[in-house]
Amino acid sequence: MAMDAPELGRGLFHILVTGDPALAAQVVHEDFHNREAAVSPTACSTPGPAGVLASGAWMRSAFSGLRFTVLGIVHDTDQVWVRLRMQGRHTGPFVRFRDGALDQAIPPTEREIDFEQIHALGLRDGKVVTHEAVRDDVTMLGQLGVFPPAPASLLRMVSWRLTGRAARAAAHVSAQAADAAAQL
Repeated sequence: MAMDAPELGRGLFHILVTGDPALAAQVVHEDFHNREAAVSPTACSTPGPAGVLASGAWMRSAFSGLRFTVLGIVHDTDQVWVRLRMQGRHTGPFVRFRDGALDQAIPPTEREIDFEQIHALGLRDGKVVTHEAVRDDVTMLGQLGVFPPAPASLLRMVSWRLTGRAARAAAHVSAQAADAAAQL
């Protein structure tokens, strides 16, 4: 049975939380493109459901108890806009990439995150085919103690980079994302 637009919107975020490959195949179009994948491991740029599974693995590797609380959904025939809160506990390195290479690794802080996002999803053939987001990343980085940079947080990040822990974390999370993408 086909899902309606709000169900597709909720379904996409349920995939990120659960890593459910069957749901990914049901919700995500084979031509899916995630505009936001530029800061994620390379596997997250994979078209189709595999890229969504990789993105979920990347986020879950950094944030335990990851959840997306939907605050509102608006839709028309070919788009869904989802306003939500991303929540979880920062228990693993949060690694951001630029052009496929390590950009920043934030060591685990054990801090809670809770911030708002708006996602625009394009629909085609009864599935999600595109994703764009407007996120309050400054609030998230503030909740992690990274922006503005607290001296202790800055020192930990520099230490991770100098000792190679940041590079090892990037390699590990990239492998996890690639493994998740290979589930299909």
